[in-house]
Amino acid sequence: MRPAIFPLLPDPGCLLLLLHCTGLLGVERRLERGQGRHRLARPLPPELSGEVSWLFNPARSEITSLDSGNIDDILNNADVALVNFYADWCRFSQMLHPIFEEASNVIKEEYPDKNQVVFARVDCDQHSDIAQRYRISKYPTLKLFRNGMMMKREYRGQRSVTAIADYIRQQKSNPIREVQDLEEISSLDRSRRNIIGYFEQKDSDNYRTFERVANILHDDCVFLSAFGAISKAERFSGDNVIYKPPGENAPDMVYLGSLTNFDLIYAWTQDKCVPLVREITFENGEELTEEGLPFLILFHMKDDLESLEKFQQEVARQLIGEKGTINFLHADCDKFRHPLLHIQKTPADCPVIAIDSFRHMYVFPDFSDLSIPGKLKQFVLDLHSGKLHREFHHGPDPTDVAPGQPIQDLASSPPESSFQKLAPSEHRYTLLREKDEL
Repeated sequence: MRPAIFPLLPDPGCLLLLLHCTGLLGVERRLERGQGRHRLARPLPPELSGEVSWLFNPARSEITSLDSGNIDDILNNADVALVNFYADWCRFSQMLHPIFEEASNVIKEEYPDKNQVVFARVDCDQHSDIAQRYRISKYPTLKLFRNGMMMKREYRGQRSVTAIADYIRQQKSNPIREVQDLEEISSLDRSRRNIIGYFEQKDSDNYRTFERVANILHDDCVFLSAFGAISKAERFSGDNVIYKPPGENAPDMVYLGSLTNFDLIYAWTQDKCVPLVREITFENGEELTEEGLPFLILFHMKDDLESLEKFQQEVARQLIGEKGTINFLHADCDKFRHPLLHIQKTPADCPVIAIDSFRHMYVFPDFSDLSIPGKLKQFVLDLHSGKLHREFHHGPDPTDVAPGQPIQDLASSPPESSFQKLAPSEHRYTLLREKDEL
């Protein structure tokens, strides 16, 4: 069989980089220089030939370039938008450009309406204000937007045309399962958070608002719907949305606001679907870090549910007003021994409460102080005021020192954050070159 022949490339290294980025470098092959051509030492297998054909005869795609003047208008009018935040100096950004363009070509054939799916990009060097607005610290970063709202979970799949296209198809699928018989409700998985909408008809403003909410929060809750005669028994006062929390005996909660007011129903649903205190794991550590909020973390043994319950109660009692300024988390002491070592603790010391500001880690004095009114809240307020950072470097503030007590100099080496390094990403650079450090 004759070897596959390809047109001349400016540099054979470009081909190798592109093969690497699409995951094809694992199939070992050798480039040989021919008469004005590059060729593979042996032909591509049939299942891979289609995957790389676009590398040599790419169709040009018009990716929308976003700036401060057009970003809100374009994203707000897009059902789904995938935005590539990149930097020209980053070689991984350079490798992604042709793949991103070809994925856009594939998807535009399936969704020709320009507002159905938008592929866009932001040059973070030229538009640092936009990068800061969306807390972009790694290049390239692919973020998904729905009707202008950025989703928490960025795209972390394979950087290939097929994978990106499949991801968009998945995002365009219906996140709501339609119930055909109310008996299905009695067999729901009660370990999950379930949101159920009962509507007279699907073609209604009420359902369209419910659908928008489900599109955004479907990773956090299971969404179901029932219509017409099937849902009539649950529509005694009109269209109705209820929340079934985890637990077989947990009581249902009914949404009492307007079903056409997106902001109200989204806020209510988000409150039910996203726990106030979330568990941090190795799988979601990077994702939580990229939300850009410091962590207030309870380290506890996995079977120590009593400490977790106390922490949840006090967070709800003292810190509900701080929800948008800090992430409330809990972590398994055994799994997260390394962050504990940063604060000179071991699993034997658990339960332990600490703040990770992404610069340093600060320890709450004593878990037994948790129930003291206002103590946990003051700990968080001291973070926001800069007091915790200041005292780490210069000792207690003079107003906090008893008469005659010397001020301790702690400038030597305060514990640094370790959570940013839980899950270093492949094929990306960070502003601090964390990838190189690791």
